[in-house]
Amino acid sequence: MALSLRSTPEHVTAVHKAWFDTLLAIFDNALNSAEKLASLNISSARAALEDQISGAKSLLGAKDLQEALSLQGGLVQPQIEKAIAYSRSLHEISSDVQEQLAKHLELHLSEVNKSITAVLDLYSKISPGHSEFAVTAVKSAISAANTAYGHVSKAAHQAATITQASVDAATRSTVRAVAATTAAKQKAA
Repeated sequence: MALSLRSTPEHVTAVHKAWFDTLLAIFDNALNSAEKLASLNISSARAALEDQISGAKSLLGAKDLQEALSLQGGLVQPQIEKAIAYSRSLHEISSDVQEQLAKHLELHLSEVNKSITAVLDLYSKISPGHSEFAVTAVKSAISAANTAYGHVSKAAHQAATITQASVDAATRSTVRAVAATTAAKQKAA
C-alpha cells in the first residue's frame, strides 16, 4: 500500500497495520528460530552426555589395554559425525532465519519504492513546471539503488551457496580422514 499526499486516515492506518504485521512475523520467526536453537542445544547436550556415559562404561568394562584402545578409537568417529550434524543443523536454522528476514525486507522494500514513486508522481503533477527533471533524477537514483541491491543480494546468495558447498566438501573429507585414521589405529592395535 502506497502512501501519497492524498492518503486517507484509513489508508494510513492500513499501511501501518501492514508494517506492524510484518514486524510481528519477523519477531515470530526470530522466536521460532530461538526455540529451534534451544531445542537443538538441549538435545545435543543430552546426546553428548549419554554418549560419554556409554563410552566410559564401555572403557571400564574392557578386559585389557588393547580392548580399551580399540573401544576408544571406535568412539571418536561417531562424536565427529554428531558434531558435523550439529553444525549442519545450526547452519540450517540460521539460513532459514536469514531467508525469512530477506523475504520480508524485499517485500516491504518494494512497497516503499511504490510509495516513493507515487509521492513523486503526485509531486510532479502539483509542482511548478521545471520539477520534472528533479523527479526524474530521484526516480533514476531509486532505480539504480534497487538494481544495485538486486545485484548485491544475488551475489550474497551465490556466495552462501558456494560456502555451503565448500563446507559440505570439507565435512566429507574430515569424516573420511577420521574414518581412515580410526581404521588404521584399530588395525595397528
